[in-house]
Amino acid sequence: QVQLVESGGGLVQAGGSLRLSCAASGHTFSNYPMGWFRQAPGKEREFVATISRSGGLTYYADSVKGRFTISRDNAKSTVYLQMNSLKPEDTAVYYCAGRNGSSRSALVYEYDYWGQGTQVTVSS
Repeated sequence: QVQLVESGGGLVQAGGSLRLSCAASGHTFSNYPMGWFRQAPGKEREFVATISRSGGLTYYADSVKGRFTISRDNAKSTVYLQMNSLKPEDTAVYYCAGRNGSSRSALVYEYDYWGQGTQVTVSS
Protein backbone atom coordinates (compact mmCIF):
# COMPACT_ATOMS: atom_id res chain seq x y z
CA GLN A 1 0.00 0.00 0.00
CA VAL A 2 1.24 3.47 -0.89
CA GLN A 3 0.25 6.56 1.07
CA LEU A 4 0.28 9.91 -0.70
CA VAL A 5 0.12 13.35 0.91
CA GLU A 6 -0.17 16.53 -1.17
CA SER A 7 0.86 20.00 -0.07
CA GLY A 8 1.49 23.42 -1.57
CA GLY A 9 -1.98 24.51 -2.59
CA GLY A 10 -3.38 27.94 -1.83
CA LEU A 11 -4.82 31.16 -3.19
CA VAL A 12 -2.96 32.94 -5.99
CA GLN A 13 -3.75 35.70 -8.46
CA ALA A 14 -4.08 34.98 -12.15
CA GLY A 15 -0.66 34.88 -13.76
CA GLY A 16 0.97 33.64 -10.58
CA SER A 17 2.70 30.39 -9.74
CA LEU A 18 2.39 27.55 -7.25
CA ARG A 19 4.38 24.39 -6.67
CA LEU A 20 2.55 21.33 -5.44
CA SER A 21 4.34 18.47 -3.74
CA CYS A 22 3.22 14.92 -3.11
CA ALA A 23 5.14 12.84 -0.59
CA ALA A 24 4.85 9.07 -0.82
CA SER A 25 5.44 6.40 1.77
CA GLY A 26 4.87 2.70 2.20
CA HIS A 27 6.59 1.17 -0.79
CA THR A 28 9.43 1.82 -3.20
CA PHE A 29 8.40 5.07 -4.84
CA SER A 30 10.41 4.52 -7.99
CA ASN A 31 8.27 1.50 -8.85
CA TYR A 32 5.24 3.67 -9.63
CA PRO A 33 4.37 5.91 -12.52
CA MET A 34 2.72 8.98 -11.02
CA GLY A 35 0.10 11.47 -12.10
CA TRP A 36 -1.62 14.68 -11.13
CA PHE A 37 -5.36 15.15 -11.55
CA ARG A 38 -7.78 17.89 -10.61
CA GLN A 39 -11.45 18.25 -9.86
CA ALA A 40 -13.40 21.48 -9.97
CA PRO A 41 -16.78 21.83 -8.23
CA GLY A 42 -19.52 20.07 -10.16
CA LYS A 43 -17.07 18.52 -12.62
CA GLU A 44 -15.47 15.15 -13.04
CA ARG A 45 -11.89 14.51 -12.04
CA GLU A 46 -9.61 15.26 -14.98
CA PHE A 47 -6.07 14.43 -15.99
CA VAL A 48 -3.36 17.07 -15.64
CA ALA A 49 0.05 15.38 -16.04
CA THR A 50 1.84 12.08 -15.68
CA ILE A 51 5.46 11.00 -15.30
CA SER A 52 7.32 7.75 -15.79
CA ARG A 53 9.01 5.82 -13.02
CA SER A 54 12.43 7.24 -13.82
CA GLY A 55 11.13 10.74 -14.50
CA GLY A 56 12.41 10.72 -18.04
CA LEU A 57 9.02 10.73 -19.73
CA THR A 58 6.14 13.12 -19.13
CA TYR A 59 2.76 13.82 -20.69
CA TYR A 60 0.36 16.73 -20.20
CA ALA A 61 -3.22 17.67 -20.79
CA ASP A 62 -3.51 20.22 -23.58
CA SER A 63 -5.03 22.71 -21.16
CA VAL A 64 -1.82 22.91 -19.09
CA LYS A 65 0.88 22.17 -21.65
CA GLY A 66 3.59 24.83 -21.61
CA ARG A 67 2.45 26.17 -18.21
CA PHE A 68 2.75 23.19 -15.85
CA THR A 69 5.74 20.90 -15.26
CA ILE A 70 5.65 17.55 -13.52
CA SER A 71 8.83 16.17 -11.98
CA ARG A 72 9.88 13.66 -9.36
CA ASP A 73 12.71 13.03 -6.94
CA ASN A 74 12.86 9.32 -6.27
CA ALA A 75 15.43 9.78 -3.51
CA LYS A 76 12.89 11.91 -1.66
CA SER A 77 9.87 9.83 -2.71
CA THR A 78 8.19 13.01 -3.92
CA VAL A 79 6.47 14.13 -7.09
CA TYR A 80 6.00 17.81 -7.92
CA LEU A 81 3.75 19.94 -10.07
CA GLN A 82 5.10 23.37 -10.91
CA MET A 83 2.24 25.57 -12.09
CA ASN A 84 2.99 28.84 -13.85
CA SER A 85 0.80 31.42 -15.58
CA LEU A 86 -2.16 30.25 -13.57
CA LYS A 87 -5.67 31.01 -14.78
CA PRO A 88 -8.98 31.14 -12.91
CA GLU A 89 -10.04 27.99 -14.76
CA ASP A 90 -7.19 26.14 -13.04
CA THR A 91 -9.10 26.44 -9.77
CA ALA A 92 -9.72 22.93 -8.42
CA VAL A 93 -8.70 20.36 -5.87
CA TYR A 94 -5.49 18.79 -7.11
CA TYR A 95 -4.74 15.13 -6.45
CA CYS A 96 -1.61 13.11 -6.94
CA ALA A 97 -1.94 9.46 -7.80
CA GLY A 98 0.23 6.40 -8.28
CA ARG A 99 -0.38 3.30 -10.27
CA ASN A 100 0.83 -0.26 -10.33
CA GLY A 101 2.42 -1.12 -13.65
CA SER A 102 5.22 0.13 -15.81
CA SER A 103 3.74 2.90 -17.94
CA ARG A 104 2.26 6.36 -17.53
CA SER A 105 -1.46 6.88 -17.87
CA ALA A 106 -3.92 9.73 -18.32
CA LEU A 107 -6.87 7.65 -17.16
CA VAL A 108 -8.32 8.09 -13.67
CA TYR A 109 -9.40 4.46 -13.35
CA GLU A 110 -5.89 3.16 -14.02
CA TYR A 111 -4.53 4.67 -10.81
CA ASP A 112 -4.49 2.64 -7.63
CA TYR A 113 -3.38 5.11 -4.98
CA TRP A 114 -4.65 8.62 -4.30
CA GLY A 115 -3.82 11.46 -1.99
CA GLN A 116 -6.42 13.51 -0.13
CA GLY A 117 -6.07 16.50 -2.42
CA THR A 118 -4.97 20.10 -2.03
CA GLN A 119 -7.06 23.14 -2.97
CA VAL A 120 -5.77 25.57 -5.59
CA THR A 121 -7.74 28.78 -6.08
CA VAL A 122 -6.80 31.30 -8.77
CA SER A 123 -8.43 34.70 -8.51
CA SER A 124 -8.99 36.96 -11.50
